[in-house]
Amino acid sequence: MIVVFLGPPGSGKGTQARELSQKTGLLHISTGDLLREAVKKGTELGKRAKEYMDRGELVPDGLMVAMIEEVMPPEGGFILDGFPRTVAQALALEEMLQRHGKELSKVVLFEIQEEDVVQRLSGRLTCSNCGAVYHKVYNPPKREGTCDLCGGKLFQREDDREEVARKRFRVYQEQTQPLVEFYKRRNKLISLNARENHRLVSQKLLEVLKDGG
Repeated sequence: MIVVFLGPPGSGKGTQARELSQKTGLLHISTGDLLREAVKKGTELGKRAKEYMDRGELVPDGLMVAMIEEVMPPEGGFILDGFPRTVAQALALEEMLQRHGKELSKVVLFEIQEEDVVQRLSGRLTCSNCGAVYHKVYNPPKREGTCDLCGGKLFQREDDREEVARKRFRVYQEQTQPLVEFYKRRNKLISLNARENHRLVSQKLLEVLKDGG
């Protein structure tokens, strides 16, 4: 099974992807993490990506697809989190999968309102050491400002501030709506209410993937 997760920042798709990966054995490919890791390690693709990033440009679709192709398991499925974000990227992904005799199974859309996203993101705290994520209200650390897992210092990311969170949500909506329509036409789209309780969303996710939506 090959699944794409779509949803705005704060919709919970990253957390759900990690948990689904643990439950099913599907590889979780977070393209944001993938890009940062490639640049950090200085791989050939990472070096090429860094050139664009240093110039303040977006990493080309073909390069992102090549990075995914590099880590994609030859056998077994995976979850794509953070890619594609445009119809052009979706077509590039489709072509790459076809070259390997694979096909996208389903696309899960995590639907949520702007105010819910702002509330979630503006309270989010991230560990500076291991990257674990907490929330001031919904998932506070045992000790204020300290990661439960590694003892690292917690901080609020710049892009989690309220005004930035609102902008990210609106950019996401504008950018992704054509992609939602694209996958609807291909009969691949499953919508989930991401406002619901985390466990309930997780349960429904397993159900819709099990029965094919």
